[in-house]
Amino acid sequence: MTIEFSKPLQAIETPIPGVVLYNLPVHGDNRGWFKENWQREKMMALGLPDFSPIQNNISFNEKAGTTRGIHAEPWDKFISVATGRIFGAWVDLREGPSFGTVFTAELDPSQAIFIPRGVGNAFQTLEDNTAYTYLVSDHWSADAQGQYTFLNLADSTADIAWPIPLEQAELSDKDKAHPHLADVVAMPPKKILVLGANGQLGLALREEYAGRGEVEFAGRAEFDISAPESYAGRNWKNYSTIINAAAYTAVDEAETVEGRRHAWAANVQAVAELARIAAAHGITLVQVSSDYVFDGTAATHGEDEPLSPLGVYGQTKAAGDAVAAGAPQHYIVRTSWVIGEGNNFVRTMASLAGRGIKPSVVDDQVGRLSFTPDIAAAIRHLLESGAPFGTYNVSSDGESQSWAAIAAEVYELAGAQGTDVTGVSTAEYFKDKVAAPRPLNSVLSLTKIKSTGFEPPQASARLKEYMAAGTSGA
Repeated sequence: MTIEFSKPLQAIETPIPGVVLYNLPVHGDNRGWFKENWQREKMMALGLPDFSPIQNNISFNEKAGTTRGIHAEPWDKFISVATGRIFGAWVDLREGPSFGTVFTAELDPSQAIFIPRGVGNAFQTLEDNTAYTYLVSDHWSADAQGQYTFLNLADSTADIAWPIPLEQAELSDKDKAHPHLADVVAMPPKKILVLGANGQLGLALREEYAGRGEVEFAGRAEFDISAPESYAGRNWKNYSTIINAAAYTAVDEAETVEGRRHAWAANVQAVAELARIAAAHGITLVQVSSDYVFDGTAATHGEDEPLSPLGVYGQTKAAGDAVAAGAPQHYIVRTSWVIGEGNNFVRTMASLAGRGIKPSVVDDQVGRLSFTPDIAAAIRHLLESGAPFGTYNVSSDGESQSWAAIAAEVYELAGAQGTDVTGVSTAEYFKDKVAAPRPLNSVLSLTKIKSTGFEPPQASARLKEYMAAGTSGA
């Protein structure tokens, strides 16, 4: 065997999604050779996911023809040859359209391959005294064996062209007994956990992910984020994502002694625990934020604007953002003026219009409505598009409006007169009331979310659709 020295580090895509073959620079002279077998920074620059390996294993094989597999394991692996040469075969055993896809290659010490969870892998040694090494993203355990998926090495559908025929190779009895592809139970994807699944956004997420068996929805009865016992007894290794749509949102009640405690428990302490779990298990955390983290003095709020909350609710949401950002894989989705199923401003105005009431509505707070189906769609887009982790503003698009202007538009859409709505200042509206301070400008910049390929719909169009769906009868 002759190793090609000093070839550049290169990533080569394969027919199996997520399986990437790497050429590794090997430096040699008369004494032998040296290589950087795993170099996190360089490999991530080539697109390798930061799969956080925590165990390093070596398999030594005395004779050529030793054949192992095909095993799909519940963790990611990065495999390379230490000495000798192997023929590798990989079969996608994950649920989905690529199930059964095959890729084969010969590997020597100048190559490595990344195998995602659920892709079956097998190796046949082509030289005596061959050893290969692999990094894995989880500790082996007896419990994990129950999550393995296997395929018979001689499966006719995969039709792998083994260099050394299997009848001449060294195989274990267990590997000979593995099922053929028609009988393989595909490995399901890791779960997505949606918390706060019965709130306005939670209901929209239920609709967005309808029919997706790997998405688990938990309302407060199933998972109370403020209760420590909710976090125990759950195997977090089986989750890829936590979407936290749960929060304490009683803005004015948060200014009371009891409300302050509840707000900090749900919006900060719970988020800190979710961030800790996410960091420990390589989970992506999606945290829903609010325009209340700003004081409303900027004309438009960008994602990088320093946090400047006015009231207790805004302070807890800002603190929640800070701790969520501690999770290595996180999306903070900042939104404003949320409208969905359940009680909200538009439903209230539609109800007043239907009863002939002429309300006074604040006219010096401006922003854009955010409809929950669009927030849910944006969250899914971020997760599935591979957008860089970080903070993203999400609201409807279009011209900013005051609450009074929106109320007048609702009245018109409900068949009443927009002139029935009278504008008042925030100070006048809340005079002699116990109320939290509000940001006067809640307009969020949408440039960053648009750069990922997501186009938020126009608020005016969404409002018409929402009203046409029967809101006036709420």
